[in-house]
Order: sequence, then structure tokens, then C-alpha cells
Amino acid sequence: MIDKRVQDPTRAVADIHDGATVMIGGFGEAGSPIELIHALIDHGARGLTVISNNTGSGEVGLAALLKAQRVAKVVCSFPRTANSTVFPELYRQGKVELELVPQGTLAERIRAGGAGVPAFYTPAAVGTPLAEGKESRLFDGKEYLLERWLRADFALIKGRRADRFGNVVYNKTARNFGPIMAMAAGVTIVQVNTVVEPGGIDPESVVTPGIFVDRVVEVATPLHESELVAAGATYP
Repeated sequence: MIDKRVQDPTRAVADIHDGATVMIGGFGEAGSPIELIHALIDHGARGLTVISNNTGSGEVGLAALLKAQRVAKVVCSFPRTANSTVFPELYRQGKVELELVPQGTLAERIRAGGAGVPAFYTPAAVGTPLAEGKESRLFDGKEYLLERWLRADFALIKGRRADRFGNVVYNKTARNFGPIMAMAAGVTIVQVNTVVEPGGIDPESVVTPGIFVDRVVEVATPLHESELVAAGATYP
């Protein structure tokens, strides 16, 4: 079987090209693959479309990718949180496009992309500005909007442990968008604290099977976004 281990984050993201669509896991700090994002900044790809729950905090991780002006468009649910200052300023300046998506709809659009379902109907956003331009239908007297799947060229996600075949387990709720993003991307890159030999993970505990993972990078002591933000850190 294929050994999916990659030596470091730099090599893992080396083929992400200009204009790529990249899903980035995380719910705020939980599950944010900071080392992979920083490697992507160093790599230099531009004009990216990023699909994520939010737009990062401070000037590290996803916020740093935005600050470097490598992102042309963001598809997310929470473009502004307590410590997100980079995206709002770029958006006001017209330097980045935003597609705002309700969180449940975001998750289902990604899941649909992985499942091969091109579109589905949902009542979320009916009667709001987000419904403008979207097809709608009545089902049992209730209005629903047609939403299209989301797929990506690459997904960057964070797990807790993986084996060299790419089977992944997560740290509790830090899994969040990771499993569905892994299914919806052409190339899935996972950073984990520990890579073990086959058999080192109970098969019943595997959340993301290796068939959905292309590269695994071991980052034994990953950075924590909240600590970096509190320290006023920036990247690069």
C-alpha cells in the first residue's frame, strides 16, 4: 500500500497552484492547520479561493494568508469574529470577495461535494439577501432554496494521529469540517501530531479513512492560534 507520509509542510503544499480552490479546516482555533497554512504563504500561490468556517484571528494562520493578499475570494460563515481584523479591512478596500454561507448550509454543501450530489434544497436563508438570484421551490407549502455543492482542488486539515496509509483520527470536536473537506477535495493534506505504523490506530476509531487522504505530515508540537494572537505574533 502507498506510504502517504511527506517530510514537512513545505513539501506537502508545493503543488498548490495560483487560482486554486483550497478548503481549510478549523472552527476558530480548533482544528486549524496553522503549519500547513504558513507553508502555503511561504510557497507563494496567489489568487486562491478559500473555503473555511471563518477568516482567522490576529495575523497568523488563515488571517496571515489573507494579509499576504494571496486570497481572491473567501467562502465562509463567519467573516468577522472577536480577533479578526485583517479580512474586514481587505473587504472594505475591495481586495477580497466574500461569499457568505449559513454554517449548516456550508457544511452540507461541502458534504454534498464529497458525496457527488451537485445540488440540494434547504430552507436556510429564505427571505434574506442571501436568497437573491437563487432558484427556489415549494415543498409541502414551505419555500426552499437550491444550493450547489462545494468542491476544492486541495484541502488542508488537522488531525491528532494518522498512520502512514492516511487513516486519521481527530482531537474531539477539532474534527469539525475536516472529515467532509477530506472527501470534497481533489488532494487532501493532513497535519497530525503523530504518525504511527499500520495497526497503531483501532480501525473502529478511524474517522477519515485513508482513501480520502493523499498526504500526511507529522507536526509534533503544533502552534496554537490563541497563544500566538495573545502574544501579538505575526507571520511571516
